[in-house]
Amino acid sequence: MQWFNGAWPLSNITDWILFENRRKACYKRGEEKEDMQKKWDMIIVGGGPGGYVAALRGAQLKKRVVLIERDRIGGTCMNYGCIPTKYLLYQTKVFEEILESKVVEGPLEKLRLNWKKMQEEKQRIVDQFVKGLDFLLTKNGVTLLKGDARLTGERQVEVQTETEEMSIEGDKIILASGSSPAELPFLVPNGKEVITSREALELESVPHKFLIVGAGVIGIELGTLYHRLGSDVSILEIMPTILPGWDKEIVARLERSLITQGLKVFTQMRIEEAVVEKGHVSLKGTSLKDQNSFEFKGDKVLLAAGRKANSDDLNSAPLDIILDESGFVSVNPQLETNIRGIYAIGDLIGGKLLAHKASHEGIVAAENVSGERKSMDYKALPMAVYTEPEFSSVGLTEEEAQKKGIKTNIGRFPLRANGRAIAMQREEGVVKIVADEKDKIIGAQILAPNASEIIAEISLAMAKCLRLQDIASSIHIHPTLSEAVMEASMKAKNMAIHILNL
Repeated sequence: MQWFNGAWPLSNITDWILFENRRKACYKRGEEKEDMQKKWDMIIVGGGPGGYVAALRGAQLKKRVVLIERDRIGGTCMNYGCIPTKYLLYQTKVFEEILESKVVEGPLEKLRLNWKKMQEEKQRIVDQFVKGLDFLLTKNGVTLLKGDARLTGERQVEVQTETEEMSIEGDKIILASGSSPAELPFLVPNGKEVITSREALELESVPHKFLIVGAGVIGIELGTLYHRLGSDVSILEIMPTILPGWDKEIVARLERSLITQGLKVFTQMRIEEAVVEKGHVSLKGTSLKDQNSFEFKGDKVLLAAGRKANSDDLNSAPLDIILDESGFVSVNPQLETNIRGIYAIGDLIGGKLLAHKASHEGIVAAENVSGERKSMDYKALPMAVYTEPEFSSVGLTEEEAQKKGIKTNIGRFPLRANGRAIAMQREEGVVKIVADEKDKIIGAQILAPNASEIIAEISLAMAKCLRLQDIASSIHIHPTLSEAVMEASMKAKNMAIHILNL
């Protein structure tokens, strides 16, 4: 230890430290390489909300887990979807509420949103999530491998990293490679005039005229966002309504609300041609309502006409994994494919393309890989669109129940009779609960501020097979928006307190 007291020159000490660091790094790489050659209990392809949750659950169950991700951990949801979108929607909502307030005074015309700062803060929040997830995976003993993965056998995955190609083997494999934006034959994203939802969250400036193709969740949310930012937004949808497949009654109310706010919504619009030039795009087609031709012009066009499964690699794999006609992987209720020991979850298997669905499937798949035999149950799967007001739904709509031949008992309660909504000056909305003839709750739709939070009560009620009277008899805090859920349950039995029972 004499050299610590100055016996060695500083340069020699520095050289020794560098040598030791290199030696340890080489030893660690050697360990990692040897580790990769071992057989894993669980190989997970895709680090989105399905894959990383499956990895964490697998690690909790004492399995040796390797998680392969080509991009940033957290997938589309965390990096380019759910989290950044909700941050931007929240900031623009706060700004809009200030401008709309009846009691705020001062030169409101001087207030503005700093788009550059919003983008910087958005990225800071996303990076914080990613860093936290990296920490969780490491502390739980999950090995994270960055690279492109390809199935080469029933138990083998080939991985191409930045520096090498390797083959790893595992007892079980979980595929969680997600989905990508669907394209139109005549409208291909170029990242400039024609963009996907990913580019829409990273624009350097706000478009003056913004065209959106598709009035699903992505189209409606991003349309709301850019309208608040000052864009002239036109949303084109080929189906008769926005949010196809959602409850028609509530959808109609939301559509009216969006139009009142200033968004331009056009349904039954079949786009047949696109002209893309530098800084300009034109969409032409036919209105299915009256067969008249139309043309819309804008600075940019967002493709929000659905998503497709990232299953192309499976077509070239040596395994004959069954895909449906849309390219989604077919699985049984235990989320296992037709190849024993290979599971698939999330957007890759279709259904409702929701992050929380993928996460729950990740838990079920990891537990089944670990020897359990659990089945997915989607009857209480909630979903939401983050407009103003928000729209959330769970279970069957009234139309779906009728198609199934179920005799329904419907309870509705308008927000205009809810004390909290009146105090918030947010009275546009309704709670609608669908029950069967024995009063078991089979679905619900909520149009209200924070509807995505309120729906959880009904999701739990459905998961536990509760009835209208179970919600109606539970005490809700006053004043809250959730009281409307209690009142809707009571209205179905003609027992509502704050509206007439006609």
